[in-house]
Amino acid sequence: MDGEKLRGQNLEWGEFTSVSFKNTDFTECCLKNARFRDCDLEGAVFCGADLRGADLRGCRLCHADFRGADIRLCVLEYADLTGAKMDETTRGYVMRCPETGAFVAYKKCLYDRIVQLLVPADARRSSATGPTCRCDKAKVLTIKSFDGTEEFDEAWSMVDENFVYRKGAWVYADSFTEDRWKDSTHGIHFWMTREEAMGY
Repeated sequence: MDGEKLRGQNLEWGEFTSVSFKNTDFTECCLKNARFRDCDLEGAVFCGADLRGADLRGCRLCHADFRGADIRLCVLEYADLTGAKMDETTRGYVMRCPETGAFVAYKKCLYDRIVQLLVPADARRSSATGPTCRCDKAKVLTIKSFDGTEEFDEAWSMVDENFVYRKGAWVYADSFTEDRWKDSTHGIHFWMTREEAMGY
């Protein structure tokens, strides 16, 4: 498949294992939810392609061109993205959370309690290609019920019930994974809006 011109093709839900797509032209292709396993996509052109939900984990994507593509919810864990071209026209590339400065975020905890967090300016933060984000520390501002009518002093993580959020206290992640493309990994997970947190 090296150097093939597949521009405009509908490859939605495609399954590809150990296929070489080096320098293949996927311009304007629909690759939604396509699954690539151990594929070589070095130099592939994805300009304008729809890659929403595509699974590219572990693939070789050196010098691939994603400008103008939509990579929202695309899985890029362990992919080799050396020299890959992404910019502000690549939907899902810009981090969901602010890259600098302090900001307010939200987290859903057990018993439908919504925690409002202050992520400080010196906190490490990250997001992959979806709306969820991670940081290494935050201060608990408020803990409220979904409808906002009840306030609480404590809330417990849905993943680790021993991880407690206490009103007015700082919380720290046990560790923080720097690789932004790893989504479900170490860090305090949060959302940028209350509505997103409630919908989790």
